[in-house]
Amino acid sequence: MKTTISFIVGFLLMFAVADVRSEKAVNNNTAAQQGSITITCTPALHALASGWATEYTGLNPDVKIRVIKTTDIDADLKAAGTPGIFLDLSAAGDQAYRSMVVGRNVTVPVMNQQNPYKEALLQKGVSPEMFAEIFSHPDKQQWGTFTAEGLARPMHIYIVNDEATRAGVAKFLKSSRIPGEGITFGDKAVILEAIQKDPLAIGFCNVTDLITGENQGLVSDISLLPIDRNGNGNLDYIEDIYGDLNHLMRGVWIGKYPAALYENIYAISNASASDDTETAFLKWMITGGQKNMNTAGYCDLVNSEIQSQLDKIDEASIIVPPAQTGNTGAGLVLTLLLLAAAAVIFSGIVLSRLFYRKDAALTPALAVKVFDENSFNVPKGLWFDKNHTWAFMESDGKVKIGIDDFIQHITGPITRVEMKNPGEKIKKGELLLSIVQSGKQLNMYAPVSGTILKQNETLNKMTSRMNEAPFTDGWVYTVEPSNWYRDIQVLDMAERYERFLRTEFSRVKDFLAATLKPQSPEYAHVVLQDGGQLMDGVLSGFGPEVWEDFQTIFLDNAGKNH
Repeated sequence: MKTTISFIVGFLLMFAVADVRSEKAVNNNTAAQQGSITITCTPALHALASGWATEYTGLNPDVKIRVIKTTDIDADLKAAGTPGIFLDLSAAGDQAYRSMVVGRNVTVPVMNQQNPYKEALLQKGVSPEMFAEIFSHPDKQQWGTFTAEGLARPMHIYIVNDEATRAGVAKFLKSSRIPGEGITFGDKAVILEAIQKDPLAIGFCNVTDLITGENQGLVSDISLLPIDRNGNGNLDYIEDIYGDLNHLMRGVWIGKYPAALYENIYAISNASASDDTETAFLKWMITGGQKNMNTAGYCDLVNSEIQSQLDKIDEASIIVPPAQTGNTGAGLVLTLLLLAAAAVIFSGIVLSRLFYRKDAALTPALAVKVFDENSFNVPKGLWFDKNHTWAFMESDGKVKIGIDDFIQHITGPITRVEMKNPGEKIKKGELLLSIVQSGKQLNMYAPVSGTILKQNETLNKMTSRMNEAPFTDGWVYTVEPSNWYRDIQVLDMAERYERFLRTEFSRVKDFLAATLKPQSPEYAHVVLQDGGQLMDGVLSGFGPEVWEDFQTIFLDNAGKNH
């Protein structure tokens, strides 16, 4: 009973201060353009922070930003009594603070574009153990250490002489320092020129040293040197991220690159703060402020990661609807309504307790929802594509399309949908839409070709419809079909598609079994319940690297083996 009374009192108090909080929300509508921010950072990040402060205050003259340099950011973070932003190369472990990645420092091995063993190296990669050999044993500094074709041809090793690169290489080699014998150190211009002129050279440098031009391409005559992380002598799919800088940086983000060779830059702030000025600045740091990264010697975020970080900020925000001010009558009505609601809640709690006591022996424990071969719904009358989308022609000849029930059992709650606009054309087998969960996304492909007439605008505000009713309220587009009768020749109806989904369920289990091998054991509880059953929304507990693999290995190959 005490618990019940406390709940009701708390409930009423929460709304008693609603007018005050709402008034504050209204007054803060312009806070993004005015106010003050304090940035506390390490010496290494001072130039970046100062550059951000200068540019942002130039764009928003009413905002004042103070940058403070510190050598003990952990102590300053814990001692700070007011909201502020802290820039550090490690995340705060305390849950009282929220940490978000705003950029990173990445060290990468490179080789000369004309290296005589380039093709073999691009196929096999170089294991961490091989790298350790050439640094620890000068007699191993020959290309035969990396590939049998190299025989005894000498290897020339260069390293850009800056603190971050040296520290990253030492950590990668699992050593306190880099052995100096047979290694040439120098500033980036000297080192890059040496590698460009020497076909037998390899080197380590910062990714920003390699960027040239507006297209963010590699400098001439230099190639990325792939790392065979698992040391199996082959560059596996999960390691194949060295085609260009964009693939490399995406691989870094989703966890396919050795952690020793990069460090994230974190913006840390008080999680309980609701300062609109600070929130606006955080959002700018990961959007407009990203162009400052390269000039400061750091790597900017990839586009999909930017959206992921924005989603984190929005999810952490508490939105208080503005209240009507200066209307005592409305306030009285609201109070009466709240008292009535409290009475209903109180009655419900009391009745539920009485019911619980009466039938306690018959009340089963709440079960964890599982995903099995009987979980998905396949209604009759629809055409299904093996890309996990559906199509239905209505009486007027227009076609509605959406995603199937199977895929939402895989993803769990969908938090955002990226749709095309009316008037855009879609082609069977090409991108239809992207479904997003807290920044992690999957691309879905069109079951038919045509022109989009209408999008389901409800999904912009209530993405849960896609989970709750993917075949009714959760539809995605209405389309004017262009090749309907040809397209449906390769689509399935309910009974046949249901058989296909049973084989897809086996593929899901195979995918998870293969994917979990290199993953941390902490993921095990996400996947399996007692008896080996899969949890519903199985991907929701995984990071973006697993979603990326699910996209490429599972979705992009859906139906090809059937």
